[in-house]
Amino acid sequence: MGAEKIVVGMSGGVDSSVAALLLKRAGFQVAGLFMKNWEDDDDGEYCSTRQDLIDCASVAEVVGIDLEVVNFAAQYKDRVFAEFLREYSAGRTPNPDVLCNAEIKFRAFLDHAVALGAERIATGHYAQVRQADGGFELLKAADGTKDQSYFLHRLDQSQLARTLFPLGRLRKTEVRRIAKEAGLPNFAKRDSTGICFIGERPFREFLNRYVPRKPGSMRTPEGRVVGEHIGLAFYTIGQRKGIGLGGVKGAPEQAWYVAAKDMDRNELVVVQGHEHPLLLRRSLQARDLAWVSGAPPHSGSTYSAKARYRQADAPCHVARLAPDEMDIDFDDPQWAVTPGQSVVLYSGEVCLGGGVIQ
Repeated sequence: MGAEKIVVGMSGGVDSSVAALLLKRAGFQVAGLFMKNWEDDDDGEYCSTRQDLIDCASVAEVVGIDLEVVNFAAQYKDRVFAEFLREYSAGRTPNPDVLCNAEIKFRAFLDHAVALGAERIATGHYAQVRQADGGFELLKAADGTKDQSYFLHRLDQSQLARTLFPLGRLRKTEVRRIAKEAGLPNFAKRDSTGICFIGERPFREFLNRYVPRKPGSMRTPEGRVVGEHIGLAFYTIGQRKGIGLGGVKGAPEQAWYVAAKDMDRNELVVVQGHEHPLLLRRSLQARDLAWVSGAPPHSGSTYSAKARYRQADAPCHVARLAPDEMDIDFDDPQWAVTPGQSVVLYSGEVCLGGGVIQ
């Protein structure tokens, strides 16, 4: 029996590079796979795919592994991008990284890796997998500030069973230190931000190519028109920057926030002040549920949940649970609950799954 073959999804970043290095050191037969998921305008100033691939190749050479490049752009367009545009056009704010993980990184990639003879795959995500009661549990990462279980909640048991997260117990600072000591050329490369396929380019400009602008009025909850919006798709609940409302005559000098979208009347509802009651919600409904734990939670039980990624877990209970929708009540009001984003449930450190906020 030779060593088990593991294919690592490599992005050119420090996290996936160190994941590959650690597995190689642990004695596995490791291969790298670079996924090209987007090619519509891959020659512009914002797209870093070429540089990422160069970084990947340099790392593979230092670590001593083979690197394959695979193009999933067609699957990406069908399964992730089309859904992304549908959601934006309907006035919601989707989370394409969640969909990309479920549909591309852990489905198309996993299938491809198995075809290459791999038994398991690995990524540089900050999360952990634990075997328990004949199944597998998705756990938060040891580094709470980097935990990415939120983005992985749509994986299923078969995907989880074949996935390794080598960075799950490490802190980001340790990951950079390991990379530096091993002589990896990208040890100081800054983390990519923003949506997986848009990279660093200005989001509004990008969306404008695919979603038509449809201007309408911006009004307060009382009905006073205070400005004009460029199209409801271009705003998200809780947004403060880029609304284009400065000092409004007769209104106090307070920041303006997007509170709601009236799709029927094509109106954007704006309010003043971070703690305005319209920005706070005690309950939400979610649909399109997915349970990474393998089974839905218990209706009426108490859990914690995140209604957006960069948020502390908030105590809540599942008020109602149907096969494909649930109602969640929070103990404390949550700020800027946004339709299209994911709400993810936890029981302690264990990620149970979640759904799309309606």
